[in-house]
Amino acid sequence: MAATDVRSDRPMPPPTGRIDQARAEQLRAANINPRTGLATDYLNHFNEAVMLLEMVPDMPDCAEDFLTWTPLSYAEHFWASNFKARDLAIEAYECADPKIRANFDNLTATMTSILTAVGNAMREAQQDKTRATLAEQATAWVKPLVALAGGVINGNTDNDVEAAMSN
Repeated sequence: MAATDVRSDRPMPPPTGRIDQARAEQLRAANINPRTGLATDYLNHFNEAVMLLEMVPDMPDCAEDFLTWTPLSYAEHFWASNFKARDLAIEAYECADPKIRANFDNLTATMTSILTAVGNAMREAQQDKTRATLAEQATAWVKPLVALAGGVINGNTDNDVEAAMSN
């Protein structure tokens, strides 16, 4: 998974410091959680893959659409999107509490690994039934991880994520 190093000239609060009310409002207005510095828009990247996988059992040709999905880092996703506050989203992510960001990055790396492995297996599969089974399994694994990542974005505790990842 490639990472993009993005920097800005804008002054940012320290990663673990409290943010002022104006900054919190700016983040909220951009759909970025001011407590975590993360935006749910990034999860659209994974939801797109899940949506395509969910269609494979009924429409086998959708496997080809899924196979065009490529992993993107948080910054890469925002650079490629039309998200109005993409610079702010990337900067807020860079300034997020390292522990929160590590939990989030662990979840997104796991989702990326699953989706990449399933894509590779689908490329090797000769039968639509095999691709459908792979799609169903991947969906069952990734959907709960997307929900967990959403929880991290929305400020759920580290214990919630650690407990879920250990199951």
